[in-house]
Amino acid sequence: MLTITESNRDLAVEVSKFMSYLLRHNPRDLQIDDKGFVRLSNLLKRVKERYDVNETFIRDIAHAGDKVRFQILNGKIRALYGHTIEVEVELPEDEGVKILYHGTTAAAASEILKGGLGPMKRRFVHLSATREIAREVGKRRTRNPAILVIDAEKARRDGIRFHKATDSVYLSKRIPPKYVKKLE
Repeated sequence: MLTITESNRDLAVEVSKFMSYLLRHNPRDLQIDDKGFVRLSNLLKRVKERYDVNETFIRDIAHAGDKVRFQILNGKIRALYGHTIEVEVELPEDEGVKILYHGTTAAAASEILKGGLGPMKRRFVHLSATREIAREVGKRRTRNPAILVIDAEKARRDGIRFHKATDSVYLSKRIPPKYVKKLE
């Protein structure tokens, strides 16, 4: 039985990225439903075309680490966030978080401070629970990310909704610039 170990951690990262791609952007032939779920067996079949893994390995990826990206329920799996395809992942609305963060490039931060934070090609803006997480997210695009602070409490009072995808990831449709400032 293949499970995630130190020796196959790189494989797990590759498989996780491929799973994310399939479930978020290109579920071709996976028979995805309107909530973003596909049969785990269908996903495994597609993943096995590229990687020699089993269902236990897929399940371990879904439950591994501190960054929950997938949900498995009743023999089906879905990505929890990051979709570019039309799915309705029902996530709980958060009514308590006061401050959220967004890590990005310096150039993008300048534009966001003028025009607000939008979902770009995705369905939602991704926000982080801590500045440390935002910094790690921003490092995917630049060595020295700009960290933006979102006044979620004030935005919520003005009708902006925030949804909690995981303990570290929050989603919103659009954040106007008046709720965003740069962390100094």
